[in-house]
Amino acid sequence: MTDRFMPRRALLSVSDKGGLIAFAEALAGHGVELLSTGGTAKALREAGLIVTDVSEVTGFPEIMDGRVKTLHPGVHGGLLGREGTDDAAMSEHGIAPIDLLVVNLYPFEESVRKGAGEEGLVETIDIGGPAMIRAAAKNFERVTVVTDPEDYSAVLAELAAGGTTKDFRRQQSSIAYGRTAEYDLLISQTLDHGHLPARRTGMVGRLVSPLRYGENPHQASAVYRTAELREGALSAEQLQGKELSYNNLNDTDAAVELAAEFTGSEPAVVIVKHANPCGVALGSSVAEAYKRALACDPVSAFGGIIASNKRIDRAAAEEITKIFTEVVIAPGIDEDARELFAKKKNLRLLTLPSLPSPDQARMALKQIGGGFLFQDQDTRVTEDDLKVVTKRAPTEGELADLRFAFTVAKHVKSNAIVYAKDGATVGVGAGQMSRLDSARIAVRKSQDAAEVAGAKEPLVKGSVVASDAFFPFADGLLAAADAGATAVIQPGGSMRDDEVIQAADEAGLAMVFTGMRHFRH
Repeated sequence: MTDRFMPRRALLSVSDKGGLIAFAEALAGHGVELLSTGGTAKALREAGLIVTDVSEVTGFPEIMDGRVKTLHPGVHGGLLGREGTDDAAMSEHGIAPIDLLVVNLYPFEESVRKGAGEEGLVETIDIGGPAMIRAAAKNFERVTVVTDPEDYSAVLAELAAGGTTKDFRRQQSSIAYGRTAEYDLLISQTLDHGHLPARRTGMVGRLVSPLRYGENPHQASAVYRTAELREGALSAEQLQGKELSYNNLNDTDAAVELAAEFTGSEPAVVIVKHANPCGVALGSSVAEAYKRALACDPVSAFGGIIASNKRIDRAAAEEITKIFTEVVIAPGIDEDARELFAKKKNLRLLTLPSLPSPDQARMALKQIGGGFLFQDQDTRVTEDDLKVVTKRAPTEGELADLRFAFTVAKHVKSNAIVYAKDGATVGVGAGQMSRLDSARIAVRKSQDAAEVAGAKEPLVKGSVVASDAFFPFADGLLAAADAGATAVIQPGGSMRDDEVIQAADEAGLAMVFTGMRHFRH
């Protein structure tokens, strides 16, 4: 006894015609009658296949430039009819069963990607396709639905074994509903321009690959691609090394996001560990920027993720390969640099088509019990003008470092404190419950780095300091002053701002307010 079912009639209506002809020829070889529409029917006939137009089934021609062609009981009855339950109704109305539906939808995603106007977008919203897919998916007791050319081979393997099983049809049904959900969600968010709060929203992804495990070995994990039109870690081409892990992908994306803040600048290098930057620097070359970034925290950099905003040459590769690194990612890598990296078999080497635009809108989702939080991505750094609030204004050099430090602080887990000097971080305090603790930790790490470098005093001496949110008390600011910082950048907005400003004046610090906070939890 078998539950396999061999389809008798198939309806094929596809925008993506990749693999279509070979698949249809194989169906015909199994004795499956072919129904089709418009351009799909034309392609099949040109390949020498016998095809019945859907208009012959419906008794009605395609109208309204193809907007209406499959919305008919002759089609939907054929897909939804239940064997043993609806036989009499189907017989009475002359409806023949359709056992296999092959549909991929109008390319709405492609229209969005190409920047089509509203009229063009509306015309690539598929109506008949999703309706048929949902009908076929509902009736998986009998009907097999296929929404992706990559499933053609699996369908043919089932037919070669004598027909599709119910388990296979149920699996295809699940895939189909996921596809229509993804499609409708993208349309909804595009027409709404991603505005929040939307009445209903979400995120649907398409499986890229399963991962060996998640953050820890006992956690199952996989990576999915959404319809978001933005460069990132998933856009990269991997040139060498074993597959990327969950943590690799998370950290690499964090490194790319920060490197993208410096796309228009001189060479910049970011070193990330556990999604936090442990060293960021500008330089006259990628090699110099890397060495300056590494100097901030050479201990944490071991086993880290390195992102460069510029192409990596051999000189940079020589420096990078001196310690163990998990991932290196850049917009390009010279061939002689690749030869050096190739000697590090455990190094994952990636290139990006381009770095993402730091101000390009995107959405950030965080799951919580019973639902999720959705927000715009933090794409800005400061308000248009910095406000000097102390008696002493920062020097031109201090101001450049203040902007640099605050940009980095935006990418550090809160509470975040970042010390910087001459376009390089010299101390990073991240993820503490107290801002004072973050300030102290950054100083201590700077002292540790100074000892490694053989320096006589902490790297933070003569630096500037950035805080991702306001100082609620003067103690954190005074800790920075005691460490040797000369200027401060912070959002301002505390009820004790006057006390903090007075403390800065008494310590001889220059301080500017940004008017913009950058919590990152």
